[in-house]
Amino acid sequence: MSIRSYPHLFAPLDLGFTTLKNRVLMGSMHTGLEDGNKHDRLAAYFAERARGDVGLIVTGGYAPNRVGGVKPFAGKLTTRSEVRKHQRVTNAVHDEGGKIAMQILHAGRYAYHPFSVAPSRIRSPITPFTPRELSAAGVEKQINAFVRCAQLARDAGYDGVEIMGSEGYFINEFLVTHTNQRTDKWGGDYTQRMRLPVEIVERTREAVGKDFIIIYRLSMIDLIPDGNSWEETVALAKAIESASATIINTGIGWHEARVPTIATSVPRGAFAWVTKKMMREVTIPLVTSNRINLPSTAEQILSDGCGDMVSMARPLLADPEFVRKAREGRSDEINVCIACNQACLDHTFANKMSSCLVNPRACHETELNYNKAADSRKFAVVGSGPAGISAALVLAERGHEVELYEAAAEIGGQLNMAKVIPGKEEFHEMLGYFKRQVELTGVRVNLNTRVSADELTTRDYDGVIVATGVTPRNPGIEGQDHPKVLSYIDVLREQVPVGERVAIIGAGGIGFDVAEFLLQDGHSPTLDLDEWLAEWGVVDPSVARGGISPRRSPPEPRRQITLLQRKTGKHGARLGKTTGWIHRAVLKMNNVQMIGDVNYERIGDKGLLISYGDKRENPTWIDVDHIVMCAGQVPLRELQEPLQAAGISTHVIGGADVASELDAKRAIDQGCRLAAGL
Repeated sequence: MSIRSYPHLFAPLDLGFTTLKNRVLMGSMHTGLEDGNKHDRLAAYFAERARGDVGLIVTGGYAPNRVGGVKPFAGKLTTRSEVRKHQRVTNAVHDEGGKIAMQILHAGRYAYHPFSVAPSRIRSPITPFTPRELSAAGVEKQINAFVRCAQLARDAGYDGVEIMGSEGYFINEFLVTHTNQRTDKWGGDYTQRMRLPVEIVERTREAVGKDFIIIYRLSMIDLIPDGNSWEETVALAKAIESASATIINTGIGWHEARVPTIATSVPRGAFAWVTKKMMREVTIPLVTSNRINLPSTAEQILSDGCGDMVSMARPLLADPEFVRKAREGRSDEINVCIACNQACLDHTFANKMSSCLVNPRACHETELNYNKAADSRKFAVVGSGPAGISAALVLAERGHEVELYEAAAEIGGQLNMAKVIPGKEEFHEMLGYFKRQVELTGVRVNLNTRVSADELTTRDYDGVIVATGVTPRNPGIEGQDHPKVLSYIDVLREQVPVGERVAIIGAGGIGFDVAEFLLQDGHSPTLDLDEWLAEWGVVDPSVARGGISPRRSPPEPRRQITLLQRKTGKHGARLGKTTGWIHRAVLKMNNVQMIGDVNYERIGDKGLLISYGDKRENPTWIDVDHIVMCAGQVPLRELQEPLQAAGISTHVIGGADVASELDAKRAIDQGCRLAAGL
């Protein structure tokens, strides 16, 4: 396929005073590069995406003043000295032929610091700080800060700004009654409540002139109770258009909403229909967003009239050459975003630098590079899970000769179990990318081959990378060899039949995966948009305010499942911060019983005998058909010692190094970094 395969995606977009070369907008993401003096790293990061042919880049959010920052010392643009630093970024993007807009983000009551301000003194459910209520003069001061920030952005060389009016931040907080309880001209009926965003856009346009892009990020569907009605959202969009915005971008849901919006279990393009509703209401270009991770998906959305542009944020973390590859007919070479959130959003909420599970170079372009090696050497990589395959591909990219050994019949290791979990279908794309890269880089693959240390020592390798993964930990439970007992490998890989009553031992990531797999019994709501929307109570915002209604009662669960853990506290405590709640909600909706602080006494014909607490009180039999062991893993690295004893340069990575949970993020990062330095 080539550019002809995506005619809508690669059609130029004429904005009147400037033209975008295609319909791809790189959506705003908080990466951590916006904070502090990291402008050189930010320049390298954005330049790589501009070189990859993105039509328009939007930066992470910059505060227009101190109180608007998302956290202490968050990135801002308020002074002339900061303008000069930002020019490094804009110059780098323009040198690559790209265009870039700076997002102006005022956090409002979502700010994680004690100086936050908001329309009313109402604390958000996701921060510990109660905001100060602004006076009328204080509101004017915030508007002036937006305008001043936009002027400085223009001086810094940006092609435009995006005014962040969605996701529950400052501007959103003026629009709905449960966060705006004012009685002055900034509160009251909706005409008054929407005055703030309209004033910001009008005054910004007056300050920056006609030939400067102003994007307004509009909350198209709030996904919170008592959010905006559709009529209110349309009224705001029309007012923003009249205020001379250039583009309206789609925002989906407030951060406090209890509906997934960008996780991997969300169907692709799940909210494009909302933007399509707005297409008939305004004439300026509209951008649709959320879970668009393939050029074919983007093309279909545009051809269906769901928007004039598509916003893709994390897909351009995963592959900065996404757009160029699609244009050149190399879509099968795209490193696809799997929407896991593990290295991007989870890092952001942990106050860490963001990156990408499938592309550890993201946000680390100045330090992690795969330059050609001075001398080509010969390496063996044993194990083709995420660590091994990543190491093999980077070594080959750098010009080394690589031979990959895999005991199974296909590459991917435990990724091949992850891909069968409902809501994790994106792992098929990840595996497809690895297979294509093996072909392109010339890695020699030996499948169905359990290579020995003796064989490796006789093949003249300059080094061996041991990435043999993990094996299930022996939990040492009396009766664990009973016919009722299965391992997670039996269930997920071998597809052994499982009865209707199941106890799962271990409530980590694998335990949750097994529970969801058994609940759905091969069916995935992620592949059926209508079913998924109903499951989460998402409706047309013209039917219910905020587009949210009570969730439907789920059908009777296919199985009765009990998820057990030794620890006290919530189940899945180590799941990702931005996705763990989703998995817990799914199990709760399907009546999975979650029990903690238990001891596993023994397994027998009756099922599983458990007791509670240190005193082993209240012994109770759980009557089940099967017991699935998800009680952890241990490293599988029997090759290490004999190889080292033979004097072979040996490196152990991935689960073979550390088996705590199955951490693909750490495994891929470790494999790439090792290979980059060999």
